[in-house]
Amino acid sequence: MSEKRPLAVYFERRNLIMLALGFSSGLPFLLVGNTLGYWLAEENTSLAAIGFISWVGLAYSFKYLWAPLIDHTSVFLFAKLGRRRSWMLLAQGLVLACLALMGQIGISHGLVTLGVLALIVAFSSATQDIVIDAWRIESARDAKELGVFTSAYTFGYRAALLSTEAIMLPIATRVGWNTSYVLYAGLMVLGITACLLAAEPARKAAPTQSGVRLFKADGVLDSIVGPFVAFFRAHGTMAILMLLAISLFQLPNFITGPMIGPLYTKIGLTKDMVGAVRGTFGLAAVFAGVAAGGFACLKLGKIRALVVGGSALILGTMSYAVLPYAHDPVSFAIIMAVDNFGIAMAGVTLVTYMSSLTTVGYTATQYALLSSVYTLIGKFLKGFSGEIVESLTAAFGLMNGFAAFFIGAGLIGIPSILLFLWIAAQRRQPPEQPIVANQ
Repeated sequence: MSEKRPLAVYFERRNLIMLALGFSSGLPFLLVGNTLGYWLAEENTSLAAIGFISWVGLAYSFKYLWAPLIDHTSVFLFAKLGRRRSWMLLAQGLVLACLALMGQIGISHGLVTLGVLALIVAFSSATQDIVIDAWRIESARDAKELGVFTSAYTFGYRAALLSTEAIMLPIATRVGWNTSYVLYAGLMVLGITACLLAAEPARKAAPTQSGVRLFKADGVLDSIVGPFVAFFRAHGTMAILMLLAISLFQLPNFITGPMIGPLYTKIGLTKDMVGAVRGTFGLAAVFAGVAAGGFACLKLGKIRALVVGGSALILGTMSYAVLPYAHDPVSFAIIMAVDNFGIAMAGVTLVTYMSSLTTVGYTATQYALLSSVYTLIGKFLKGFSGEIVESLTAAFGLMNGFAAFFIGAGLIGIPSILLFLWIAAQRRQPPEQPIVANQ
């Protein structure tokens, strides 16, 4: 990469494409998660049902199962686009179509129908994530450019998350949830455009052993087993502890997600108020958190950056315990800013760490494995979040129940930090691996 002023780098064509792809990746996430829970809460759906329907997000946690197929094949209809972009375009088209159907059908056809459509969106979105992550890692010419790509991706992703709350909530107030979902389905056109403008990565994936095709027996074995063998060979006995630490890192964020919207509804915050705070204080906090995460990775190293980012995430989660008792505009803005800063900073530090663990040739599968590991436990446990809050409410009352829930959710982030510190101690001074291993 040529030396340019820091901000000018982000306006290069490749980085703008990465920004748009990050937006496309982040757009469906809340629309089948927290924002969907907000919609259902306003339809007087029980907290337990809202928690259970959040299990559609488990599709993100099992994407490593079909990642080998994506690593070794292209979509026949779009084969001219190349391996990465053909899958990207198919996934984006499915997300657009099913989000539009969710808006058209809405809650009137029952939770099962809406849940099935949400599951298809989640599955397609997870597939899109696999390919975009692979494109990001394989397209970078060096570690420095990968860092810029990761920042651009994170900005785009976080902008999409903010958009599906900060902007969407006021829109839903005026035109309804159904129309809002149809409008947001149309925003997937940004990702489709970026996909068509992007260049297929020049770096080729490693061939299967013996140069065989995927659908021959040894090709199938290598495509499935090879990425995992390569990962454990590279990291040895520490691999298990690394995967465990990754899996626990984002627990506070995942577990509390489905209950954020219902809390806003219970304490009487309007969608306009939530949207205004998310779009101002929340947005500023996200940008600050992304910048702080990148700075921490550069100055502190990946492990120390994870410790700082994880601590910020815990603090932000526990700050929501104040909201049931103090939800005036100023208190809400402070709590939102602290939480968004922590989530953004933790996200950048974790993505940077996981990107450093992949091996060229198995990029999509290995990164899918890592990102699946970090979501699996949290996305499973969050399905019980509604029942937990209902149980705490029965014991302590509604507001005290919510407060206890957020304090407990914050505390469960501590084991991950301790694990990362232990890993660092075992290595004494953990080597800073290149962002893409084995180049």
